[in-house]
Amino acid sequence: MNPKSRADQTHPPPCKTEPSSGKPSLPPICCQNSRQPPNLDTFKPRKQKQDMPPRTRGGYTYSAPRRRPTGSERRRRVQLREVEPAADRDPVEHPQHDRDETEEVFEGAPGGPIDRCILRSFDKHIAAKIWVGEDRAPLKLVNHGAKLQLWELGMERSRIYETVHRSGLAPLNSCSHRVASRPMLSAFCERWQPETTTFHMPFGEMTITLDDVASILHIPVTGSMISFSQPLHANDANALLVELLGTTDVEASRETEQCRFPSVRLLWLRDHFSTITDASSDDDIVFATRAFLLHLVGCTLFADKSATSVAVVYLELFRDLSMVGSYAWGAACLAYLYRQLSIATRFEVRQLGGYLTLLQAWIYEHFSEMFSSPDISYTESRPRALRWRPHVIPDSLPSVRERLDRLQISEVCWEPYVDHRAEHPLPDIAWYSGCIKCGQVVEPYHPERVLRQFGYIQTIPPRPFTPPRPDRSILLEQYWERWTDHVLTDQSRGRRCHYSGSGESVPEYMPWYDRISHRIVQPPQLRSAFTTDARSFPPSHAASTSDTHVARAFTILGHVISGGREQSANVFWAALNEAHGILAGSTEIAASHSTPSPAPASHSSPSPATRPFFSPPTFVYPPPASDDPPPLVVPPPPAVVAPPAPAAAPSAPASDCTASTTVYVRSKRKKNT
Repeated sequence: MNPKSRADQTHPPPCKTEPSSGKPSLPPICCQNSRQPPNLDTFKPRKQKQDMPPRTRGGYTYSAPRRRPTGSERRRRVQLREVEPAADRDPVEHPQHDRDETEEVFEGAPGGPIDRCILRSFDKHIAAKIWVGEDRAPLKLVNHGAKLQLWELGMERSRIYETVHRSGLAPLNSCSHRVASRPMLSAFCERWQPETTTFHMPFGEMTITLDDVASILHIPVTGSMISFSQPLHANDANALLVELLGTTDVEASRETEQCRFPSVRLLWLRDHFSTITDASSDDDIVFATRAFLLHLVGCTLFADKSATSVAVVYLELFRDLSMVGSYAWGAACLAYLYRQLSIATRFEVRQLGGYLTLLQAWIYEHFSEMFSSPDISYTESRPRALRWRPHVIPDSLPSVRERLDRLQISEVCWEPYVDHRAEHPLPDIAWYSGCIKCGQVVEPYHPERVLRQFGYIQTIPPRPFTPPRPDRSILLEQYWERWTDHVLTDQSRGRRCHYSGSGESVPEYMPWYDRISHRIVQPPQLRSAFTTDARSFPPSHAASTSDTHVARAFTILGHVISGGREQSANVFWAALNEAHGILAGSTEIAASHSTPSPAPASHSSPSPATRPFFSPPTFVYPPPASDDPPPLVVPPPPAVVAPPAPAAAPSAPASDCTASTTVYVRSKRKKNT
C-alpha cells in the first residue's frame, strides 16, 4: 500500500476539465461519499439525454440510467400515520416490543383481511395466491422417523443410553412418527401467519404452545437459551469435528465439502459411530455419545430441508455432556418449527422442515374428531405423541382445506391434556410472553392470542411485536433468564371459561378477527357446494357432524377388533361404551337439525315421519365376573308402517326410477319367455 498523507486520503483530487469544452466533467464516485462535497459553483453537469432524466444525489444533479426503485423507496411512498405505543408494553422494560412510532397503512386483500395492520405480508402468502386461483401441490415433508430405528441403543450400549437419558432427549428416540400426512400438514401450513405465529382458523387463532411441547414430547422447556455467537464456517466446522468427534482433518474436510455446507450427513454419523459399544475405549464412547445426540436432534428437533444432513454448529451444545440437560430444548424446537412454517407459507416454497411429529401430534390432540386414530394401549405416563397412530388421510388437499373452512368451534378440543395433568402439570413458562430463540432464529411467542387453549375466555389481544435481531443475543438471554418476570398476569389472562373446553370469547372478538384475518382459504368457485357469499355455507353441518361421529365410532371399534383375543373384556367393554355414547350424540344432532314436523295429532305415539332414523342399542352393564365379554342385548327394531302409495293416473306415463325399472324388467322377462 502506497503511503499517503491524511490530507490526500480525506480530500479527493479536483475534478478534471475537458480540453475540448473547458467544462468540468462529472466528479468520480469517491467525491460523492467524501467528507467535503464538490464545489457546485465551479462545475456544471453534463447535458442530459432524452431518455435519461436528471437525478439528484449527493447535492448535485447527474445523469444515470433508469433503475427500478428499491424496497425502501417503495415503502417510503406509502402513506404513514402515527400510532401510539401500547400502554402495557414499555419499550425499555420489554426490548423485544420495540417498534417505530410510524406504521404503514395497507389496503385490504380479496377474501380478507380487510384491515392489514396485522398481516402486513399477506400478499406473498400462499392463501392469497389460492384465493386468486394459483394453487400448489402438497408440501414435501422432511420426516426422519424411520431413520431413528437404524441406530438403536441396546444393552451393549448402556453407557451411551445413560448419558442420553440424563440429557432429557431420550423420549425423542421413541415418540417420533414414521408417517406424516402431506395433505393435512399442508392445509394447516396454509393457515399459518408469520406475523402472529398462529394458525388462523375460521373461529379464531390457535398455535403450538410450550405446554403442547412439554406434554407431547416430554422434553425440557426451561433452561438456558440455545444461541450461537456467530455462524459457523467450513474451517471452524472441520476443527469442531476433529475436536469433539475424534475424526481426522481429511475426513472432516471431505465430509463438509460433500455436503457443500458446514454440515455432516446422517448416514456418515451412523457408519462411523453406530458400531461403538461399551467394550470400546472411554474416548470412543464419548465421541459416539456426541454423534448420537447430534444424529438425534438432526432427525427430530432441527430437521432441515436437506433431508440428509445436520448442521455441525449443534455439536457445540454437546461439548460438555453433563450440561446437555440444562438447555431449553423444547423452546428451541418450537422456535425452529415456527420459522419453518413461516417459510413454507410463501408460494414458491415446496418443502416443509422442522419436527413434524410435534405438529402432527398437536393436530391429533386438538382435532381428534377429524384426523386422529388413537392407540387404546396408551398410558398417561408416556409422551402424548405415543397416544396416536399416525396415518395418511385419504383426502386430497382441497378436500382437507374445505373441511377446515367448515370447522366449527364445538369440534375443537381446547384442553386435551386434562387427564395428563396428574403426571405432567401445566408448566408456568407456558404463560411466558416474549421471544424464543434457536441459534440465529428468533420468533415471538404470544400466549395472549390463544387464551382458549388454556381454558380462559379469549379477548382481543395486543398487536404482535417484532422480534429483535439475532445479534442481540445477550439481551435476549437476559430476558429469557428472567422469564418469571414476563409471564401473563392474572389481569391479562382474564376470566376462565364457564364450561371446560367451551372455547368462549368476548362478543367483540369475532368482529375484530373477521376484519384482520383471512378465515376462509378455499375460494368460492372451487368449493364442492358453491355459494355466492364467501363467508357462508349451505346448512349441511348436521350431516357432516353425524358422519364424523359415525366414523369415529367405527375407528374405535376397529382398533378393538384388530386387537383380537389378547385384550381383556374390559377393553372391549370400554370401547363399546364409548362408541355407544358417540352414536347417541350423533343421533341427537341429526334429530335437532332435521326438518320440523307438522303439529302432533291427538294420539301420543309419534308418527313414522317424526321417529328418529337411528335407534341406539340398549346395553346391559353387569360387572364382569370373568374375562368373557358381557352380554349385549339389542332390542328389535321398531315396526315402521309404510305410508300408502298414491294412486297413479292410468293414462300418465311412468316417470320415476322405480316405474321405469319395473317396466324394463317385465319387458326383459317377456323377451326371455
